[in-house]
Amino acid sequence: MSKSIFTDNNKFLAKTKYSHLPKESLPTMYDLPSEEIGDSGMPDEFHFVQCQLLKQTFQPANYPKEEIYSAIDMNLYFDENHTNWYKRPDWFGVVGESQFYAKEDLKHSYVIWQEEVVPIIVVEILSPSTEKDDLGRSVRGSNEPPTKWEVYEQILEIPYYVTYNHVTNQIRAFRLEDGKYIPFLPDSQGRYFIPDIELSLGLWYGKYERATCFWLRWFDKQGNLILIPEELHEKELAKKQQELMQKDQELVQKDQELVQKDQELVQKDQELVQKDQELVQKDQELMQKDQELVQKDREKEALAKQLEILNAKLKEMGINPDALK
Repeated sequence: MSKSIFTDNNKFLAKTKYSHLPKESLPTMYDLPSEEIGDSGMPDEFHFVQCQLLKQTFQPANYPKEEIYSAIDMNLYFDENHTNWYKRPDWFGVVGESQFYAKEDLKHSYVIWQEEVVPIIVVEILSPSTEKDDLGRSVRGSNEPPTKWEVYEQILEIPYYVTYNHVTNQIRAFRLEDGKYIPFLPDSQGRYFIPDIELSLGLWYGKYERATCFWLRWFDKQGNLILIPEELHEKELAKKQQELMQKDQELVQKDQELVQKDQELVQKDQELVQKDQELVQKDQELMQKDQELVQKDREKEALAKQLEILNAKLKEMGINPDALK
């Protein structure tokens, strides 16, 4: 019953308050009230998805996996004397610290005086309601907690601080030097190399979570993208397909070589057959010559017999056949 009333009320409010407005004029998450007192609004979906990509690709090669930790939209408690004071970075990364609390339970917050390890980098995704505070332009009043900038720069002394404006694709990076944040300039590829973790942070245009746009993500020290599990899977599939294609090509080449060898064998067989035919022909010619010689020998024998008969007759007639020669 209450669910139906709530739904009906929502529909009524939407029709009466916002139905006459064009899409561009409708309220965003930053315009709508938050459950947090004093918070003007909750982050939009891009904040979470972008930070999720940062978390997935934060893989410093010079640290073991169990000593790498990062968090999205988690309370960061910074003052042991004021335990209710905290900041909630969109994303922060820590090295040299376990991802588990007491090495067994997932963290529900990050309490500096318990962890005793300060984040090496904090990233804030700029929004209209937080931009002033994110960029250190807000001023705290009396009896108010320190600003976000003061906490990151002066209290925690976080070595690297980065803000990203998704609308303009502008990155502002700062590094701590002599207790102050100074602008951190990108390299020739527009990326920000952090030697402590051997990673670069920069923009990448591509598809992530079905959305194609510019994303802030991590690169290794060679400038290669740190791949997320889905990309690794696709890379492995592509590698296997390439290996299969290479094997197919090798098999095709071997088949072609076998066909060529078969053709060479057939050609040799044909040459042997031709030689056999030539030998048969020579044998036939020799046989014919032998037959001709046999015939001549027979003719000689016949003539010799006739000569004997003739000589015998001459002798009977008293004629010496030798005298007739």
